[in-house]
Amino acid sequence: MAPISLGQNEVVLHSVKPTAKASMFLLPASLPTSPSLPPSGVLHRSLTTIPLGVTKAYGNYLTLSNGQKILDATCGAAVSAIGHGDERVKRAVVAQMSEVSYCHSLFFSTTSAEALGKLLIDSTNGEMAKAFIVSSGSEAMEAAMKLARQFFLEQHPPQPNRMRFIARQNSYHGTTIGSLSMGGHLARRKSFEPMLLPNISHVSACNAYRGMYEGETVEQYVERLAQELEDEFQRLGPENVCAFVAEPVVGAAMGCVPSVPGYFKAMKAVCDAHGALLILDEVMCGMGRSGTLHAWEQEGIVPDIQTIGKGLGGGYAPVAGILINHRIINALEKGSGSFSHGQTYQGHPLACAAAVEVQRIIRDEGLVANVKNMGALLEKKLKERLGPHAHVGDIRGRGLFWGIEFVRDKKTKDPFPATLGIAQEIHDRAMREPFNISIYPGAGCVDGVLGQHVLIAPAYNITKDVVEDIVDRVARVVESVF
Repeated sequence: MAPISLGQNEVVLHSVKPTAKASMFLLPASLPTSPSLPPSGVLHRSLTTIPLGVTKAYGNYLTLSNGQKILDATCGAAVSAIGHGDERVKRAVVAQMSEVSYCHSLFFSTTSAEALGKLLIDSTNGEMAKAFIVSSGSEAMEAAMKLARQFFLEQHPPQPNRMRFIARQNSYHGTTIGSLSMGGHLARRKSFEPMLLPNISHVSACNAYRGMYEGETVEQYVERLAQELEDEFQRLGPENVCAFVAEPVVGAAMGCVPSVPGYFKAMKAVCDAHGALLILDEVMCGMGRSGTLHAWEQEGIVPDIQTIGKGLGGGYAPVAGILINHRIINALEKGSGSFSHGQTYQGHPLACAAAVEVQRIIRDEGLVANVKNMGALLEKKLKERLGPHAHVGDIRGRGLFWGIEFVRDKKTKDPFPATLGIAQEIHDRAMREPFNISIYPGAGCVDGVLGQHVLIAPAYNITKDVVEDIVDRVARVVESVF
């Protein structure tokens, strides 16, 4: 298929494709705001373009203001777990609004907040003790950091020296100053580096494709990463470390990179040896996305604190939270008797009502099992169709959470120059005729700057036919670009 022209505002970039066939990437030199649209009062992601509006959303599809019907193969940012436009969620939110729309959590509770807390704790088979509900993943990480610190202040005797956090390179944990500091993605941190917290350091990510040495076994790789974490504890002083923070499956920052078997058991062992906490960020990969309701269920461990979001409310309301294990709650109960943290919209009744209904649907319709089954099919079809492609370096993920990494040279894994914007071009082209599919672009999976990848993360209730349609459209887009 010939490359699709973007019109008169195009810049033609020739790839360094190691085959005889020439290839071009057509990137917009400038996409000015459409003169047919009125000026927007919204600070959009770009000041030079106004995005097309969504006029209707139902199931797996978005209808745009220009009449296009887009197959939402990423659920936004892995959010719309049960698809769009579910009337049951709408009714649940309206019912809650008829009861109470808002009340301050310092003074009151609501039936929806209590129902969500019980549902979440029950979903862990009693491993977790309490849930704390906020509005975004960034807020959840901030709350987790403060709770971890408070846990050590409530020990007998207190351990106020524990204020260091260890996270991982190329990770992403949010956009607020604290959560951005926790993240290790260089491009996202760059502009704000002088403002970021100095008490957070980063060790290597668990990335089998990029991190394992030639001839190294999985066991040896895990041992090496565990030793690196141990060395970082020793460098900081084990008595100063509060927690180790990691994503079971790294999402947009690295393109759905799962840990290798045994990794989290080894990391938790290091934490336990030094009395530090383990915080797992499951905002993107959790709540069923990876094939179990909680991603840690596949790791053979239970975290001390777990952040959740995205799939929690399925996009029907802004809702996220943290799940807290018994040892932390016990420490607070024996100490101050409260968590020294609170927000205006904490446990918002409407957000909780939406999340409760989304989670009931996921549970009652067996959608986590469908994630596992359809995820296996998605993996198989992607690898069959795109695995042999000269510029597809790796296809990785779990459940319905898959990433495709593009490379200039398949043998050496040499990445494309960041300036080519390969992933963004794939996304932009996919959004146009004849493809009409939303694919999530990402960059920096190699070192925080280099590395191009896309994510595929469809709804949990997806069917075999839609999986095959997604794979076909994605493959045709990729083949049109290279």
